[in-house]
Amino acid sequence: MKKLAKTKKIVVYDHKSPLLLESGKELSRVELAYETYGKLNQTCSNAVLIFHALSGDAHAAFYHSDKDRKPGWWDFMIGPGKPFDSNKYFIICANILGGCKGSTGPSSVNPKTGKPYGTSFPPITITDMIKPSRKLIQHLGIEKLLCIAGGSMGGMQALQWAVSYPNTIKGALFIATSPTHTAQAIAFNSVGRYAIVSDPNWQKGYYYDSPLKPLIGLKTARMIGHITYMGQLSMENKFGRKMFENVNSHIDFSKEFEVESYLQYQGDSFIKRFDPNSYLYITKAIDAFNLYNGSKTLAEALEPVQAKSLVISFTSDWLYPKEESLKIVKALKINSLDTTYCNIESPFGHDSFLIDLPKFKEAVTGFLKALET
Repeated sequence: MKKLAKTKKIVVYDHKSPLLLESGKELSRVELAYETYGKLNQTCSNAVLIFHALSGDAHAAFYHSDKDRKPGWWDFMIGPGKPFDSNKYFIICANILGGCKGSTGPSSVNPKTGKPYGTSFPPITITDMIKPSRKLIQHLGIEKLLCIAGGSMGGMQALQWAVSYPNTIKGALFIATSPTHTAQAIAFNSVGRYAIVSDPNWQKGYYYDSPLKPLIGLKTARMIGHITYMGQLSMENKFGRKMFENVNSHIDFSKEFEVESYLQYQGDSFIKRFDPNSYLYITKAIDAFNLYNGSKTLAEALEPVQAKSLVISFTSDWLYPKEESLKIVKALKINSLDTTYCNIESPFGHDSFLIDLPKFKEAVTGFLKALET
């Protein structure tokens, strides 16, 4: 029998207490979609907060119904007997501010106009994203989390949380992430955004009432992004130069190689569940992320951190290679913090943290057990 989870919603900011963003602008209503797994113990000491990556959402584990074909995006990590054991821990995951899966974002209704925000939605940052989650944790009656964890953009949120709210966590797990985006990473995101805003159906972001949506632009952006998530070896092993049989002897400029078909499939799947404007806002927030924030060194930027930390990278991740993780490790160790580092062998590229890898699960399980003592 499938284990079921339900997405809940909570208003964490309203017109009486609006969210002040780093840009100086305000949001008068912020709703957060979230899911929980397991039970909070009497001392409220077993809570774990999970941050999702760019295309993720609050549905991290289990199923929403018996008819669902796929579980949540981190189901192999969350549940009874798994690293984030729901028999031991109270696990929380919320859809980010700016998202499109239940939390307030560009597709949400602006209470001042009664229409979707579109591109009138204010710019957001990683720091802005974690503020609603902090409110959620307070609402749940949790003063100190056993651990925070996130991969990719989720790792950026975890890093920012460890700096912004150091007294609220005992442990922190930073996975396949970086303290700031490289020029190469920004370049890939920039091309993806350009594909969206160049789509004639984008309509400057005000397409919600139109039957035409910028789905070709979003599909292209996803295809570009997905290339950066994959490992070269896994792509070679899976696709190589395999081609479809061209029975009509006509050139197909979009789908002759199997890897082309795979990328189109990923793009087609993505446009069914994601909002183009959310993609624009979220990738901008990722590109703008800079943990240094005026500090001369990363160690100086990480001075507020108090948590015991585990930093994980993957050997084939060229989007956030091990060098980025080692910067974090070095800075934490300079600050005399208890820090463990694992560079896990994997051919699957940046997406390795979304793959059921035994060594990855062992590292997380061991770290969480150490936090319990």
